[in-house]
Amino acid sequence: MSRRSQQLMALLESRPVVTLKQIQQALDQASRATVFRHLQKVPYRRSYNHNGGYYARDDPDHYDRHGLWVYADVFFSRDGSLKMTLRRLIQEAEAGFTHRELRTLLRVQVQSALSTAMREGVIDRASIEGLYVYVHRASDVQADQLKRRREQISAANQPEVTIADALVIEVLLVLIRHLGAEPGDVVQHLRGYSPPITRAQVDRVFDRYQLAEKKRPVSNS
Repeated sequence: MSRRSQQLMALLESRPVVTLKQIQQALDQASRATVFRHLQKVPYRRSYNHNGGYYARDDPDHYDRHGLWVYADVFFSRDGSLKMTLRRLIQEAEAGFTHRELRTLLRVQVQSALSTAMREGVIDRASIEGLYVYVHRASDVQADQLKRRREQISAANQPEVTIADALVIEVLLVLIRHLGAEPGDVVQHLRGYSPPITRAQVDRVFDRYQLAEKKRPVSNS
């Protein structure tokens, strides 16, 4: 690594983020062309907001589960550009992404980058119940994403199932008295309870406390 590249790396390691002007000063007032030539020799990322005006050392430990890192009001992605970030997020998403979800996650306007990605054919878009969802281009992956999105929409439209502490206690008491009881069995044992306990409520208790895995007695053999 040349002396200037070493100087650049030292600067990136000394501060969370730097500007082009700060890099030029560290490299003895180097020109923009010289700066970018040396940047190619070190691990760095350029912010996807502020017109790419900030630079940082590319540290894998910085990024969250979405591959994003925020320092103050400066946003970075492990992919570098907003365009590449959108492409990865959409292709990896379990249920695709809506425009609003992407804008909320990335904290910047995304419509222009999405339009470009659509024109270039790297992502696709589908409509589900009047909701536009950006998805993978591959038909098999896209089908899985849309299936999952429909499930999410259906679940969101279901009425909320209320689970009171007293109901949880009643379900647990049944399971203590009747080891291995299934949700349907629990509902039968609680017939006559006021107010009536529904199968949906019992299912929610089983899910919340992972009782399906715990209800079976352990064999001592």
